[in-house]
Amino acid sequence: MLKSGTFISDRYEILERVGSGGMADVYKAKCHKLNRFVAIKVLKQDYSEDKSFVAKFKNEAQSAAGLSHPNIVNVYDVGEDNGLYYIVMELIEGITLKQYIERKGRLTIKESVSIAIQVAQGIEAAHNNHIIHRDIKPQNIIISKEGKVKVTDFGIARATTANTNTINSNAVGSVHYISPEQARGGYIDEKSDIYSLGITLFEMLAGRVPFEGDSTVTIALQHIQNDIPNLKALVPDIPISVEKIVYKCTQKKADRRYLKINSLIADLKRSLVTPDEDFVVLSTVGNDGTTIVISDDEISTIKKASALTDDDIDTIQSGDTNDELSKTQILENENDDIDAVNPKFDKIIAVGSIAVGIIILIFLIVLVSKIMKNFGINTSMNNSVTVKTEETLDDMHTYVPNVIGLTENEAMEKLNENGLGVAYEYDFDETIEKGLVCKQSELADTVVEKHIQVVITLSKGPEVHDMIDVVGQDLTTAMQKLEALELNVTVEYDFSPSEVNKVIAQSKSTRVDVRKGDEVTITCSRGPEYKATTTVPSLVGAKQKDASGKLSGAGLKLGKVIEVYSDTVKKGRVIAQLAKSGSQQPLGSSVDIVVSLGKKEIPTETETQEQTETQQESQSDQNWGEQPSDQNWGEQPSDQNWGEQTTPPNQGEQPSDPNQQDQQNQQNQQNQGWPQGNWPQQGNWPH
Repeated sequence: MLKSGTFISDRYEILERVGSGGMADVYKAKCHKLNRFVAIKVLKQDYSEDKSFVAKFKNEAQSAAGLSHPNIVNVYDVGEDNGLYYIVMELIEGITLKQYIERKGRLTIKESVSIAIQVAQGIEAAHNNHIIHRDIKPQNIIISKEGKVKVTDFGIARATTANTNTINSNAVGSVHYISPEQARGGYIDEKSDIYSLGITLFEMLAGRVPFEGDSTVTIALQHIQNDIPNLKALVPDIPISVEKIVYKCTQKKADRRYLKINSLIADLKRSLVTPDEDFVVLSTVGNDGTTIVISDDEISTIKKASALTDDDIDTIQSGDTNDELSKTQILENENDDIDAVNPKFDKIIAVGSIAVGIIILIFLIVLVSKIMKNFGINTSMNNSVTVKTEETLDDMHTYVPNVIGLTENEAMEKLNENGLGVAYEYDFDETIEKGLVCKQSELADTVVEKHIQVVITLSKGPEVHDMIDVVGQDLTTAMQKLEALELNVTVEYDFSPSEVNKVIAQSKSTRVDVRKGDEVTITCSRGPEYKATTTVPSLVGAKQKDASGKLSGAGLKLGKVIEVYSDTVKKGRVIAQLAKSGSQQPLGSSVDIVVSLGKKEIPTETETQEQTETQQESQSDQNWGEQPSDQNWGEQPSDQNWGEQTTPPNQGEQPSDPNQQDQQNQQNQQNQGWPQGNWPQQGNWPH
């Protein structure tokens, strides 16, 4: 047993065990991905290593996963976690119909019929998906606190396309509700579920099951041989319509029951409106009172198929849990049931079967002889006569041919050749080509009365739909719409400003066609993405290196560094930061800063003069070979000004603008006839 708090697949948290059965425990759990409560059926560890049990467990999931109906317990998920096999289902708070009947004794007519209608609608959804429940009984019907009726536990369901005609002890439900064909180990179809529902309706009305016995074998034999008790004697006030509905559902021969469950639903609904009206149409072929003889092989099959008891059930309910049924107990119960059969009874059955077989053989020989004589055939011992080892039919019966895969005309001709009528239905089929027969109401090679109608279903091909747009819808609504198209839906999540669980994207466009089983992924909103933030430190005035350290300490990074001149901030210091100090920023984000290059330097007057002299010296070196003109050569500076000549003319009056100074120097030099550049020393002047 799983402990409370255990997580399965890192998603489902186990809260408590709410039910237990022969091979699985049922837990209430919480799905942390979708934030909802669910029921999880977990295969017991004793059976998880048994391939046959694992296969049966998976079969339950596969059968139920494709069903979505208000009267069926929905299956959400199937998986395996470290050898733990589980099915996630809709959680229903309520009790089983069996518990409800035990509490009330018997239900009212109206209540019984209303419950039967809801159960039948759930079964109809399964039948429309080619699934037979095979285990309809009150223990597998849940009544929620709101009064909703739901069918659960498809543990032994098998798709009708499986083409299997046998049933074993692992694939049969409670013996109190199995159909005669189930007890015999014969072919099972939708009419088997109708029989079991009829027995369930009988129990609701009468407060007891129709057949009781000391062992499961004796109960199974009663289903095969005995008519159900007179319901009118047990429930005097039962309306004739309801009585006939139960009687028609529980006919021994499957073809005398309702052929389709939708017909049963129609009669049940009508009985609520006009209960005393005699409108139920029974089969025109009545019971002939012939004793049914069961062979030794059938007795053996019944023993095996009836070994399971009512204790081997799985329930989803609140409150007390059922006792666990171990593998050993199942085997012990099976042996007890087999031993409970009186050996003398076995011998009587066997001897009776042999005697009847001999009588039939003699009858056939006599009949064949008469026929051959009528046709003039010599029947003496000298001539060999070959007799087909088949059941000899009278003029009133015929074999049903197999028409699956034939065209409409081919099927009609074949059925008419065998004296059978034809009725048509149309349905989608994933495997049979459009226009060909995909189903027939009567099993091939079975014996039926001539002139009955065989309902054949012509395939409409795979069902194709236009893809719908679910973007913007909540998850629950979107899932319901997509599951109605029988699509396999995968849900993913992503951050979005949209409301939590709103669909924000879908993998298939509305421009494409989809069919049953197609994969589609929808993405739902997780809500806005939450990001951790941090406070931006103050960086202004700090050195660039220190600013980088402060940012790292706050969980931030240094971004762009912009350098500018500043008259007030020292070089290398932070002038400004582009993320405000004290503001909140996401962890790991970058912050840009502005760093000072210091004060921009402007050249002084002396620096300008030195620069000018340097330029003049450079120019003088180039022009020194040029002598002053002849007319100016003899003009020397006057003696009276010799001692005052320390600078070139006008040199003492410097303009404030360096450019103007250069122009002035050049002008003075030209006026005096001196080369441009630095003035020569007095001793070097030419004479």
